[in-house]
Amino acid sequence: RNCMQVRTPTVATMVMRLPLLHLTLALQSVQAFQLSTQNHRNSIIQKSRDDLRHPNQILRTDGKYRPPFALYVTQSGRTSDDIKQELTAGKLLEGGEVMDFANVQYKESKAEIALANARSRFLNSQGPFASSLSLTTNNGDRLMGINDEVVAEIGYEVGSWAANMQEDIQNCAAYLRYKSSLFSANEDASRFQNLPQSTIDWYEQILAKSYEESGDVTSAFAKTFYLGTKLMPQDAQRAIWAIYVWCRRTDEIVDAERTGYATEEEANEAMLTDLSAWEVRTERLWSHGEVVDILDLPLLDVLCKTTAKGDPLDITPFKDMIRGMLMDIPNLGQDRYQTWEELHLYCYRVAGTVGLMSMPIFGTADKFTAEDAKEPALSLGVAFQITNILRDVGEDAVNRGRVYLPRDDMAKFGVTEEQILNQQMDDNYKRLMQFEIARARKYYARAQRGVAMLAPASRLPVQSSLDCYGAILDKIEKENDYNSLQYRAYVGKWEKLFMVLLSWWKIVWM
Repeated sequence: RNCMQVRTPTVATMVMRLPLLHLTLALQSVQAFQLSTQNHRNSIIQKSRDDLRHPNQILRTDGKYRPPFALYVTQSGRTSDDIKQELTAGKLLEGGEVMDFANVQYKESKAEIALANARSRFLNSQGPFASSLSLTTNNGDRLMGINDEVVAEIGYEVGSWAANMQEDIQNCAAYLRYKSSLFSANEDASRFQNLPQSTIDWYEQILAKSYEESGDVTSAFAKTFYLGTKLMPQDAQRAIWAIYVWCRRTDEIVDAERTGYATEEEANEAMLTDLSAWEVRTERLWSHGEVVDILDLPLLDVLCKTTAKGDPLDITPFKDMIRGMLMDIPNLGQDRYQTWEELHLYCYRVAGTVGLMSMPIFGTADKFTAEDAKEPALSLGVAFQITNILRDVGEDAVNRGRVYLPRDDMAKFGVTEEQILNQQMDDNYKRLMQFEIARARKYYARAQRGVAMLAPASRLPVQSSLDCYGAILDKIEKENDYNSLQYRAYVGKWEKLFMVLLSWWKIVWM
């Protein structure tokens, strides 16, 4: 009864505001429709002109043309034995259909051997000192994992403000280690016992600025994810940004275009050297609290704080994500998946791991443990990644030559790889999408069970992310009529804001 007395005015206020919100949404929709209609007309005219200049070519979503399917060759490097060894090492979690592939590595696989060789080359050439880890392949003075795409998307050179502050960065890291029980034994306590308040304030300013830039990166590349973080307390919000930036940089190390190399082999070798250097950096941050650049400080701070709370960040999902990045590398990973089980491993590594990374930040409610919430967390990561795959079928095929949809599923519904690469929509593809969307929703349903297991402050951001991302499936169905070959489903900002209100309503009555 007391809860109702507190909640009723808030709910009433929200309801009273709904008509105004609907009107605003309607006006925004009309404007967006007018703009999109004009853009669509212009694009048709431009495409007609371009098609005359590029006969028998397929237009990529980035505006470039590529040869038709007949000239496209797959570049999968994983053998059936590699795949079998890793799949059998996974563990089915009790009560669900989610596999836990934590720390699954088949050391004899081509990818693991290539990464191990790159690691040896890096350590032998650069030496074992942390300062050497700032040296990256063909990256100039930029921070590792920050390339042209990142700078263009954000609008400024990330970390440039701290370019000449290496000593300050290392002193700030030493201060964080000193305050933490995890690393305090490694620091000379006399350096910090009588530290002036002005120096402490300076370290806090450096850390705050590095968190701010982490938020900018998150906002630029993961808008739905960022919206969810804005509903969290500040410390938790900033911690999630720090984790996301590590993930973003890992992805950029693998995907960044590398120029100046004589052959593709040399470019791939440079990329593997960077990726192995990144893994070594990550290991040293966990084992010794070492940092190299300004964007490492927030992650060190999060590691120290979660350790102090008794639930430290586990390095395993971070290392597992690196293996997920390897799965996208031509001639080492996979650009085709035969079964759902194979794709499940990929989903765990590139998305399920994010759920595990975030669990110490979210925390759990009374009577629940992190182990209880593990299966729903992994389910949410899998659901998000399936959604990404279904949304981007056309883009992945046309731009990258990748087809993530399981071949067994495609055969079941009579959909061919040639059809996907050439963006040919038909009823068979529609039925395939209906099947895959149903699978994704099954994982969303399993993830929904876990929201109530989270600490109260974490429920709304997770619920809103679940609802906003799940809405992409609705867009594929209702707006695009299952055509993800030629259209990319998108949930607008105003729609997301309205969904946050609905998510809040669910949490209130949870």
